[in-house]
Amino acid sequence: MSSEKCFAKGSAVPGPIPKEHIRLYSMRFCPFAQRTRLVLNAKGITYDTINIHLKDKPEWFLEKNPLGLVPTLETAAGEVIYESPITCEYLDEVYPEKKLLPSSPFGKAQQKMMLENFSKVTPYFHKIPTGRKNGDDISGLEAELKEKFAKLNEDLVNKKTKFFGGDSITMIDYMMWPFFERLEIFELRHYLDNTPELKKWAERMSEDPAVRATMHSVDTYKAFYKTYIDGKPNYDYGL
Repeated sequence: MSSEKCFAKGSAVPGPIPKEHIRLYSMRFCPFAQRTRLVLNAKGITYDTINIHLKDKPEWFLEKNPLGLVPTLETAAGEVIYESPITCEYLDEVYPEKKLLPSSPFGKAQQKMMLENFSKVTPYFHKIPTGRKNGDDISGLEAELKEKFAKLNEDLVNKKTKFFGGDSITMIDYMMWPFFERLEIFELRHYLDNTPELKKWAERMSEDPAVRATMHSVDTYKAFYKTYIDGKPNYDYGL
C-alpha cells in the first residue's frame, strides 16, 4: 500500500506491510523526511509511503510514534524507528548493499560530527524567510549563514574531494542536501556565490539519481511554502 495523499485524523489504518517491504511515514515537502527517502532510493530499497497530515495527525500514527514526527519507518514485523539520522543509519545497517556510512568507527564518528555541526545551520532556513516576511532586520542572520556556508566551503577545499565524505556521495551529503534543494524557494541561493566549492557540490548533488527521484519543482515548493507560511499548509498540493 502506498499513498501520495496524506492521511489525517479519522482516516483508516493502512493495510499490512508486505514481508519484503518497509514502510515510510512521510510528508511530501518535509526536508527531514526527504533524507530518509534519499537513502531508500539511493540503496534501491523496496518501500511504500504513507504521507501524514502533520496538522491533523491520525490517531493510529500517534500510537506508532507518540512524537508524531516524520520520517518514521515501520517494518513488516511491526518495528518502528524514527528521527531522520536514526532511520537513515538503520537503513544502512539493515540493507548493507551500497553502504553510505564509512566502515571504520572513526569515519562514522566524523560523519556524525559533521551532521551535528550542520544541525546548527538548518534553523537559518526558517529564521531568515520568516524574519523577511515579518519585516525584521535579518542582516545579522544573513551574515551568520554566509559564515557557516564559508566554513562548509573551506571544508571541501581542505578535503580536496567532490563530496563531504570523499569523491562519491555518502550519508552526510544526503543529510545536508534537502536544505540546499530549498535555497531558491527561500531566496537564499545567492549565498553560494562566494562559496565556489560548495556551489559545485550542490550542482553535483542535483545530478544524483536519488536526488532527482525525490525532488519537487521550484514552483511546486514555492506554492506549498506559501500555504505553509499562511498557516494553512496544503500537504496535498499538486496532487
